[in-house]
Amino acid sequence: MKKSLLALLIAAPLTLTLSGCVISVKDGEVDHSFMSASEDRTYQNRKKIAQIQLGESIADMQERLGVADFSETYKNDDDTVRVLFYRTQRKHKDGLTTKDECTYLKFVNGELVETGNGETFSRG
Repeated sequence: MKKSLLALLIAAPLTLTLSGCVISVKDGEVDHSFMSASEDRTYQNRKKIAQIQLGESIADMQERLGVADFSETYKNDDDTVRVLFYRTQRKHKDGLTTKDECTYLKFVNGELVETGNGETFSRG
């Protein structure tokens, strides 16, 4: 009985002090939160990709969208195929980007020929 009472007397104050807290760091109006930056990037990528047209050059796309999250390059007969993947949604809350969270842009010989959901892309 004495041991359980002693344990309760020690645990109760600790439980009350460990109720949790959230620290928000802001520099003026700038929010340094990782998730808000990630969500903002996905929105900006969706917005820019929605405005593209088939036939645009890979150089124009890279200038407009920046560095891709994933990139693949391969030969298909005499054609050079390059596929860029840009994050456009968040499915997993792990902070990592996966292809199923991306939109792909497929270029053949430097010209945009196809876009689509990253998880459905196949080389075929």
